[in-house]
Amino acid sequence: MESNGQSRAPGVRDVARVAGVSRQTVSRVMNEHPSIRDETRMRVLAAMEELRFRPNRAARMLTTARSMTIGVLASSASTLFGPASSIDAVEKAARDAGYFVTVAHVADTTAEEVDAALEHLAAQAVDGIVVVAPERPVVDALRSAAPGVPFVTLHGSQEPGEDGVVVDQFAGARLAVRHLLDLGHRRIAHLAGPAEWEEAAARQRGFTAELAVDGLEGIVTEPGDWTSASGARIGAALFDGSGGGGVTAVFSSNDQMALGLLHVLRESGRRVPEDVSVIGFDDIPEAAYFAPPLATVRQDFRELGRRCVARLLAEIAAAAAPPLAAPIAPTLVLRASTGAPR
Repeated sequence: MESNGQSRAPGVRDVARVAGVSRQTVSRVMNEHPSIRDETRMRVLAAMEELRFRPNRAARMLTTARSMTIGVLASSASTLFGPASSIDAVEKAARDAGYFVTVAHVADTTAEEVDAALEHLAAQAVDGIVVVAPERPVVDALRSAAPGVPFVTLHGSQEPGEDGVVVDQFAGARLAVRHLLDLGHRRIAHLAGPAEWEEAAARQRGFTAELAVDGLEGIVTEPGDWTSASGARIGAALFDGSGGGGVTAVFSSNDQMALGLLHVLRESGRRVPEDVSVIGFDDIPEAAYFAPPLATVRQDFRELGRRCVARLLAEIAAAAAPPLAAPIAPTLVLRASTGAPR
């Protein structure tokens, strides 16, 4: 639009003119006032889209007492596939809801680091916080700090007392182990994840529980750190000399550690899946291109982010936590890395 030869962004007056309503009606739509009819709301939103109208953030804060900003408290683990995918999903869901996102990282899991991150978010007047910090000490420190705004944890296992939005890690592990059992495997090992991660603990519990259904006990390795290097190191120890104690299948707590395991099996002359079946967890983009392609358990991170933001916005609006939805069900992705034992 032009004014005295200068282009300017469209304003509320322009939206009102295109939608055929008053400026007050446009403001009520922007502030989600319940008195607006659906037909009117849709007409105003269509006009905003046509004009590429973007509400002024400062003005909205003055009229709604909200910054329209969600804070993300992320641990140093946020560079890993799961947390990074979760943050991306939260950012997209927040944008779709008209919110900005600001991220504060904690360098370690101490209470001091969590306090510093919360101060950073408080300085930006965030309306609520999403916690993408799967380590138990970070969540404990956050609860002790009492941030003063609603917060939702995105990771966890949804055990009694948990209040996060989660993928059902326990059920995902059981899917993986049941697949191996149905193939005929009876000596199965679990390449365990970090002990301080709730997801890793839930996957290990699922591994044990599903084997118990068939009256079996598995082998649980020492905890890895989610990296391929730790998977290779622990995998080498598992199969060194003894041949893994008759192990014919391994359920890895994540795909990256499974990659390290595939490497040491290949180096030792063992074939996958002819000698050892391997199944992972996460379905990272590269999993389909491992050698052989990795069977795994897929998590729906987009749905995880959507539910997390929806829950947080409901808490911000109502100042109370809505009932938790059921955990998101993971899915089993079958590829060439599993087969019947010889």
